[in-house]
Amino acid sequence: MMKAVVKTEAGYDHMQYMDIPEPEATGDLVKIKLAYSGICGTDLHAFKGTYASTKPPVVLGHEFSGVVTAVGPDVKNIKVGDRVTSETTYKTCGTCPMCASKDYNLCGNRQGIGTQINGSMAEYLVSREESVHVLPDNVSLLSASLTEPLACGVHATIEKGNVQPGDVCVVFGAGAIGQMVMQVAKSQGATVIVAGLTHDAERFEIAKSAGADRCVDQMTEDLKAIVMEMTNGVGADKCFECSGAVPAANKALEIVRRKGTVVQMGVFPKSHESIWTDLILHKEIVYVGSRSQKPSSWVKSLELLAAGTVVPEKIVTSIDPLENWRDGFDKMIRGEGAKGVIVLDGSLK
Repeated sequence: MMKAVVKTEAGYDHMQYMDIPEPEATGDLVKIKLAYSGICGTDLHAFKGTYASTKPPVVLGHEFSGVVTAVGPDVKNIKVGDRVTSETTYKTCGTCPMCASKDYNLCGNRQGIGTQINGSMAEYLVSREESVHVLPDNVSLLSASLTEPLACGVHATIEKGNVQPGDVCVVFGAGAIGQMVMQVAKSQGATVIVAGLTHDAERFEIAKSAGADRCVDQMTEDLKAIVMEMTNGVGADKCFECSGAVPAANKALEIVRRKGTVVQMGVFPKSHESIWTDLILHKEIVYVGSRSQKPSSWVKSLELLAAGTVVPEKIVTSIDPLENWRDGFDKMIRGEGAKGVIVLDGSLK
């Protein structure tokens, strides 16, 4: 048996710290003793009962790192003792066009770790070998546990936004995803402005320490005027909406240059929202969605981690043991800090 945090049924809360059976490494599965598990916004939505993808009973958590303790008989390249992280994809249909191109994030029959399959808020989990990545020696397990949000940032910034050296980028939202997008954009040689609100003061300092060129409190400063001053009146090359706020998306459309790109990562409160479509038309803006991450995003993320050009652990503001998971969740729900992490085994290195 092992300790885990389980969403036992649908609805608000219904979460328990409890004993459940340890998973077994069968077939192509890799058993991982977990070191750290990040607390994601979707975990908070699952807690509140507002995340439709969560299928209880299930162990939450999909951002993690750890050490391999067992491998199934069909595993070929991963071995016991490897320091690893893993993609969240546990199973796909394998037959649709999205699977053929390894766009697993868009497979309609995908099963994900921490949503439909037991996740990382536990002592152990199992993941298929295809999803498991061995870590570079110079990357800490704490940073590695945030490879998933980093991969989301890589997918949006590089694969969908095509950020180039010299680009001026505006990132809306100073939470974990916004911080990762900022770090990835900086790694590509961009100038990055992080836009948020007054309560983001602590997050602004984290962003600055990790390389942000400018942070703007939109409640006290004129973001458009600042962007236009920094771009000689042209506007930002790329904007990334990471806050889930419709006004931020519309501000992005307002301040992006003609033929610029706006990438939407945030999930808006309603499925139909009022977006300033006239600007998309008249400025020939490329408005693109970026959903989660895919295998290529992880390959690039591990390259950036190995090079040290992104350091995810810089955004960690709280670490709580599994039995105190509610404290970690409460801090994130209150908006304290940038990123909360649960430690499962701090002795792993």
